[in-house]
Amino acid sequence: MGFLEERVLTDVPLIPEFFKGKTIFITGGSGFIGKVLIEKLLYSCTDLDRVYLLLRSKKGVNPEARLSEVYETHCFDRLRKEKPGVFQSKVFAVNGDVSEFGLGLSEEDRALLVNRVHIIFHVAASVRFDDPLPYSAKLNLRGTKEMVELAKDVRDLLVFVHVSTSYSNTNRETIEEVMYPPLADWRETLEICDAIDLHTLRVLTPMYVGEMPNTYTFTKQLAEHVIYENRGKLPLVIVRPSIVISSYIEPFPGWIENFNGPVGICVACGKGILRSIYTKPDLICDFMPVDICVKHIIATAWIRGTKQLDPTDDVEIYNCCAGKLNHVSMKDIIDKAHEISKEVPLDNMLWSVGGRVTTSSISHYIRVLVQHALPAVFIDTILWAFGKKPMLLKIQRRIYIANLALQYFLLQQWTFENKNFIAVRTAIKEKDKKDFYYEVENVDPDEYFLNSCKGGKKYLLKEADESLKSAKAHYLRMFILDKTLQVIFYTYVLYWLWKIVECYLGQYIF
Repeated sequence: MGFLEERVLTDVPLIPEFFKGKTIFITGGSGFIGKVLIEKLLYSCTDLDRVYLLLRSKKGVNPEARLSEVYETHCFDRLRKEKPGVFQSKVFAVNGDVSEFGLGLSEEDRALLVNRVHIIFHVAASVRFDDPLPYSAKLNLRGTKEMVELAKDVRDLLVFVHVSTSYSNTNRETIEEVMYPPLADWRETLEICDAIDLHTLRVLTPMYVGEMPNTYTFTKQLAEHVIYENRGKLPLVIVRPSIVISSYIEPFPGWIENFNGPVGICVACGKGILRSIYTKPDLICDFMPVDICVKHIIATAWIRGTKQLDPTDDVEIYNCCAGKLNHVSMKDIIDKAHEISKEVPLDNMLWSVGGRVTTSSISHYIRVLVQHALPAVFIDTILWAFGKKPMLLKIQRRIYIANLALQYFLLQQWTFENKNFIAVRTAIKEKDKKDFYYEVENVDPDEYFLNSCKGGKKYLLKEADESLKSAKAHYLRMFILDKTLQVIFYTYVLYWLWKIVECYLGQYIF
């Protein structure tokens, strides 16, 4: 039975009341979604008891120092300003690693979590499409298994929210909020990754993942079955976000921490280094603002956590995606990139704003050669001649590799059903709507993408607002230079064609 079917929510507490006095355990807290989740919980559910983050030592930086680095990011600007000291008094690092057996926890830390935690958000994942199968399996599959094993020992667990992906079943055209059959045995997959050498696995991976495009989607699909096998035993929900991008409103408009989705496209086009995109102009892209995603994650924890676990309970699945609520095509994104670049140009553009969609692979690869590779070689040669480090060909190589990894997603269309996603928001009480109600259909695309590009300019490229005047002047120079060279080029082509015609007519007449 679903959590909203035949439920009377009259006596169910408000969302902040549900989280009041609760201890929360979060994996992936240093990531994009994780940071916004922590910020929102602390800001809107300040009376929670505490939050434990699973953090490992990284590049010689211990978990405590990494926790400080997390809080120093712009994501927590609002919290620092309006609720200073809350983060330091309520958020604590737990030394561990989601890819290790037992999560790499010490006996003391495991006992602490088992005895204190009420709510678990499992957000950590390897999201790279080209990760080797063993690495992806360790983080996405074994990590989920180890989290479930921990959850089984937690004394007062109210809810376990597993964050998956809407693309965990891309072998289907229509993806509903249901559990589909596994593509492999997850236990066997872990055994294979442990037993077979890396080189052999690299060769066998394409055959093993079968219809799935990469190791990320494959292991995320299997991880859902680790969760699903424990239905009725643990209070579990699965949230499947689509492509999570910059914030709509909270903690402030435009907060972004990665180049995923339209921001990456707009930045590459705005810098003039992305000239060609091999995709379908009318391809609908399913994007989810990170703050709407986080509100939904919190709401699913509330709706599951306020229901007593019954052995007959299923695992409710939520496709956290726009679906039919909001449509943005690839052509829309490119058009907006060109429009926004006029208003908010990027510093040090290498050429005029680029980005043209083509459905022809031959045309695309010719453009990549002529408009990506050759100019990169030319500019790098100039940089080398002036004693500077060449860099553009390396950037273009990364863009090309990234496009290859994304090609599967840029040429196919899926239909995502999100009835459960909508149903949860309708259950949110009137007093909670201000802080937790979410709508995708009313997001103004023009305002949203403008703020997203401003956020990319500020938070990703570290470009100051004061440089906007000089950036606009440079944009104009690049525009004039580009148009001038185009006129010269096409004039020469027409002249060349005219000489050929003139020569041909001369031979014909005489």
